[in-house]
Amino acid sequence: MSHRSSAARTALVVIAHHRADSLTAHTARRTAARLEIAGYRVDLLDLHAEGFDPRMNVADQPDWGNREKPYSDEVQAHMQRVLDADVVVAAFPVYWQSVPALLKGWIDRVWNYGFAYGRSKPRLAGKRMLWLGLAGATSDDPITEGMQTMLETNLSEGIAYYCGFSYSSVALLPDAEERPQRIDAEGNLLVGDAVAGAEREAQYAEFDRRARKAVEGFLTAELVAA
Repeated sequence: MSHRSSAARTALVVIAHHRADSLTAHTARRTAARLEIAGYRVDLLDLHAEGFDPRMNVADQPDWGNREKPYSDEVQAHMQRVLDADVVVAAFPVYWQSVPALLKGWIDRVWNYGFAYGRSKPRLAGKRMLWLGLAGATSDDPITEGMQTMLETNLSEGIAYYCGFSYSSVALLPDAEERPQRIDAEGNLLVGDAVAGAEREAQYAEFDRRARKAVEGFLTAELVAA
């Protein structure tokens, strides 16, 4: 864990959504603003806007078993952004209880063997990770419990801790849709009416509050660890 002051620390905030006007992008931008207030220098990485190609290619794996292999220029640049960050935050919509292809491909290509894992001393050791997953399910839908567990196992245990991160937290943010959605006991998808006006403003104010609480909890945990 670095002992630099927060004013000297960098946060890489990753947006994994194809629309700039999405709630995911909004949440990422609000998170970046909160990190700046907390004293971080923020590197905002909008994967779609920057044209990142999530498909693995031969240039990124010329010799998979060689930890010192050269990487493509694109991936090398992204690796440096990860190395420069003390904190990495990823904001994404939850697809099939996992991350979308855009974020998965970024991890596949950038968190490559020899860089993010495969060394006795991980290059990413000591960094901290926050995963902000936006879900269309309602907060009272029983599916959210299993979704949280699935994401924690996949993202924290299977990725962050495997790559040497000292801390990883998954914040599942339900109620991300205008029209409430839930699955009944028979597996039927129930979609309610879209909210509007004051009700919609209240819904998204509550969503922002929960997202802010997740970020503040993450920052508090970092201060305790430091």
